[in-house]
Amino acid sequence: IKAMPRPRIVPRRNKRFRPRKNVRKIKKGVIHIQASFNNTIITVTDVQGQVVSWASAGTSGFKRTRRGTPYAAQVAAVNAIRRVGMRRAKVMIKGPGLGRDAALRAIYRSGILLSFVRDVTPMPHNGCRPPKKRGFI
Repeated sequence: IKAMPRPRIVPRRNKRFRPRKNVRKIKKGVIHIQASFNNTIITVTDVQGQVVSWASAGTSGFKRTRRGTPYAAQVAAVNAIRRVGMRRAKVMIKGPGLGRDAALRAIYRSGILLSFVRDVTPMPHNGCRPPKKRGFI
């Protein structure tokens, strides 16, 4: 009996995912943290505002409700700043999510010198008019 060759198992790749192009190395920049209740997005820009690198809890491999956790925000922050090679940064934090502090702690632990940390969460100055009360007859 002749031995059959084993079929090679090739890992299936997602068609939408392409490896990123080489990320620019910058010395100074701005790190934007947008923390919602469902996800945390970390964007690294240069001083002019051009996006150099970004990561989110979703792109870091977390699904569904785990994207809103502090640990997911920490992993996303490390992924966003890993390839950039920054030395100094300003940090802008936006949103009410759980990942705010965890992402900031991860950035601080990476060895980047933070010149300042600013909360840029939009706050309404008494905002939109609420809907009228429901009438009961």
